[in-house]
Amino acid sequence: MYSSFEDLEVYKLSITFTGNIYRLLERQPLKNDFAMVDQLRRATISISNNISEGFERETDKELIRFLYFAKVS
Repeated sequence: MYSSFEDLEVYKLSITFTGNIYRLLERQPLKNDFAMVDQLRRATISISNNISEGFERETDKELIRFLYFAKVS
């Protein structure tokens, strides 16, 4: 069993993914599209936020629900 959401492999991967997206968004021509950069940053952060929130709900049903939200993000 996992004691923290930080122990979940999917959470670790989401943090790596977020870092990769942030680096990608620093490149031209994406860098100048402020609205798209903002939307992609918020969507990317939403993935790890949903994983952690689902884990903290402490039921399998809620975790699955929030994992689905993370997938959609």
